[in-house]
Amino acid sequence: MAPFPPTVDTQVTLANWRKPPFNRWSFSHVSEIVPSSLILNDPGRVQPLEQGPAADLSSFRIGATSGAMSLEQWLEDTYTDALLVLRGNEIVHEQYMREMNRRLPHILMSVSKSVLGLLAGVLVEQGVFDPSAKVTSIIPEVSGSAYDNATLRDLLDMRAGVLFEENYLADGGPIIAYRKAQGWDPLRPGEEPTDLRNFFKLLSETDGHHGDRFHYVSPNTDLLGWVMERLTGKRYADLVSEYLWAPIGAEENAYITVDRLGAPRCAGGLCATVRDLARIGRLFVTNGRVGDEQVVPEAWMIDIMTSGDRDAWDRGDFIELFPGVPMHYRNQWYVEHGEHPMVFGIGVFGQNVFIEPASDLVIVKFSSQPLPLNAQFTALTRKGINALRELLR
Repeated sequence: MAPFPPTVDTQVTLANWRKPPFNRWSFSHVSEIVPSSLILNDPGRVQPLEQGPAADLSSFRIGATSGAMSLEQWLEDTYTDALLVLRGNEIVHEQYMREMNRRLPHILMSVSKSVLGLLAGVLVEQGVFDPSAKVTSIIPEVSGSAYDNATLRDLLDMRAGVLFEENYLADGGPIIAYRKAQGWDPLRPGEEPTDLRNFFKLLSETDGHHGDRFHYVSPNTDLLGWVMERLTGKRYADLVSEYLWAPIGAEENAYITVDRLGAPRCAGGLCATVRDLARIGRLFVTNGRVGDEQVVPEAWMIDIMTSGDRDAWDRGDFIELFPGVPMHYRNQWYVEHGEHPMVFGIGVFGQNVFIEPASDLVIVKFSSQPLPLNAQFTALTRKGINALRELLR
């Protein structure tokens, strides 16, 4: 998108916005490409983050002493757009690259799912949302699909036996229909407009039993958003605003992409600032509290950390991305076990929030990597995050 106005070959469009190099600009300007709905903060409830002493990261290294990678090289090699480190309630490192700044929302991709996972806990506490309920008892429109007999818990934990391949590099099949339905890809000449809520009917086949292995299916999260809207009679964006964004004291409005009929892309379309995502992450440090207010029930935060099924994870889709790492997935969050447990949300192209609750440490990293999901980028990102954790613990 430079110079401005851009020439044809530099113009970011609906057809190229997730491809390099266009995503270096588009990921922080999504609302200019895809229709979006505002998630309002409350200016009267902003909770300031203190500016703490700058962390000494000069000894950050990845790899052997000879040829070890520095912090700046790591950030460059993982196509970082922003990095923020929060220790306690203090910002000890904050860095922005290229298009990014502290007030500019950046797409979270699948970290959007993790935000929904916290909202679910709020609605459970209110008696509105029952994880044991059958999906079709709330959304009868998907009866006769692969979601027959699936529960909301199956969707929350990505254990629904729905036949859907999360292949981000595919050039055909259900995932392309999914992108067009959510308004993320353009229609070809002569194609009829589609929408998210009609898309679920296309998922008619199962590939296993509900409640079995971890099976990552992004449409599950969009369906959960529809469930929440149906149960409350409110738009998803307004629910996030009322129960999360305003109560956490967000500095800025967020927004979420919507399809042509206004259905939200809960699985990946939420866009927020680095600082506000850090506020979301810190809920794990405070057991869901912000000041004197219990924003997310403490029991739900504990459930995320302790109630996932390790065996389901080990038989699931992402075991090769995290080889040898003891983990589980619960309520749309990943949890790493061990001496220093960590909970985190991850999204394609390098969106991350990592929280080490016992160390009161939150790390947010936004990126615009050239590939959506890549084992080398994932491994390199984890190495850098672990190096930061060691330095800051």
